[in-house]
Amino acid sequence: MNDLYLSKSLFIRGLQCHKSLYLHKHHPELRDETPPSREALFQSGTEVGIVAQGLFPGGIAIPYDPDNYDKQVKLTQEAISQGAATLYEAAFKFNDVFVKVDILNKGKNGWDIYEVKSSTSIKDVYIPDAAVQYYVVKGSGLSVSRVFLVHINNQYIREGEIDVKQLFTLNDVTCEVQQLQDTVAGELDTQKTMLRGDIPQIDIGPYCRDPYDCDFIGHCWQHIPDESVFDIRGSKPLPFILYNRGIVQLKDVPLHMLSANQKLQVEAALEKKIIISKEAIRDFLDSLWYPLYFLDFETFGAPIPFFDGTRPYQQIPYQYSLHYLEREGADLKRHEYLAGPKIDPREELTAKLVSEIPHNACILAYYAGFEAGVLKSLAEWFPRYRDDINAVLNNLRDLAIPFQKRAVYHWQFNGSYSLKYVLPALVPDLSYQDMEIQDGDMAMQAYFRMRGSDDANEIARLRSALLAYCRLDTLGMVRLIERLKDFAGENE
Repeated sequence: MNDLYLSKSLFIRGLQCHKSLYLHKHHPELRDETPPSREALFQSGTEVGIVAQGLFPGGIAIPYDPDNYDKQVKLTQEAISQGAATLYEAAFKFNDVFVKVDILNKGKNGWDIYEVKSSTSIKDVYIPDAAVQYYVVKGSGLSVSRVFLVHINNQYIREGEIDVKQLFTLNDVTCEVQQLQDTVAGELDTQKTMLRGDIPQIDIGPYCRDPYDCDFIGHCWQHIPDESVFDIRGSKPLPFILYNRGIVQLKDVPLHMLSANQKLQVEAALEKKIIISKEAIRDFLDSLWYPLYFLDFETFGAPIPFFDGTRPYQQIPYQYSLHYLEREGADLKRHEYLAGPKIDPREELTAKLVSEIPHNACILAYYAGFEAGVLKSLAEWFPRYRDDINAVLNNLRDLAIPFQKRAVYHWQFNGSYSLKYVLPALVPDLSYQDMEIQDGDMAMQAYFRMRGSDDANEIARLRSALLAYCRLDTLGMVRLIERLKDFAGENE
């Protein structure tokens, strides 16, 4: 193909932003490094696509070859001419546009296109995605009868082997796709014309992250200074409203345009100050008691449920850290759990957890609503532990509350009360930066790697990294309580 060829993904990129498409084609060296979370998303989508092939078993797969598009098209044509009724990843080219169709199945009235998504609903961007496939497949001479979008049914509960027909929901979008054909043809011509010219003069905008995060943000946003309007939390439209008025730096923001919390954020950032309400902090501390336990779960959510009784993307706990103080001034102690590879961790985790938390304990979590949701799921899966779990739920308190309610606000919180902002600001000697695992997404991917590994050394390394990460979350909560006591004057 020539330098102006387009694919389905490139067409969607161009719909989002012509400049992004231009940079991808002409200046790929400016692309941001792909984060592990995005790579994991791609891998998950591939796995979902393979499972969806079970909707039409016995088909012929057309292997992907990034160096030879024409070969894939030829293999597709040969399979069709030889009578194949179902093809996976069928390849077509028309008008210098190349597409791969997840599932192509011959129905009663012609060929049906099935585009598979790992989401749990139809998103607006999926329609032009399917429409450009229809444009190319039909344009290449194949009779297309219907077009379907296939997505995950998140109400499906696994029992035994995966029931593919229950796991997926099929949506007929033929009418919507056909109505877009003139638009698709026009947009393709526009994109090709654009690619022949100079780089489009397109400024940054909400489309940089909608519907997908662009991988040229580092290049296009390099003119944005530290402490800019894009640091302001609490309103998605506001930063671009200000930016489009020529207001970029925080110091230039008209305060009358801000909510009370936004004004607090901006003033604190500009003056580098910490705002403390001793009374509110004391009220929170007075709601706690000993023994005091600090709980953090690590979970995963997979589109294809691993275990019986679970739904797609349901959060499955595989690890916890539990620091605790038996009384005021006591030595800090710790329990922890991390599932071994290739097991269903739920019951083992549940039994260990409830054995380690006394019924009279106060349990602290950060964003306790998340931990509460995990605990409620465990009670549903294992009713014999329900009384013990309910005792934990009744005594669960949220350490995020004093930061959410601005009882303490540090200018380095950057308008957030996430632990990843609060902890380094208030306890700077504890940091995730030098750790192998630095956030929950990285932890989940490490757990998946550990589950799939047969290498004892790799498993040991990943276990060590996972334990260190989760341990820091609860140790951080311990240190935050100490800082709250400092602010309230209780440690003086």
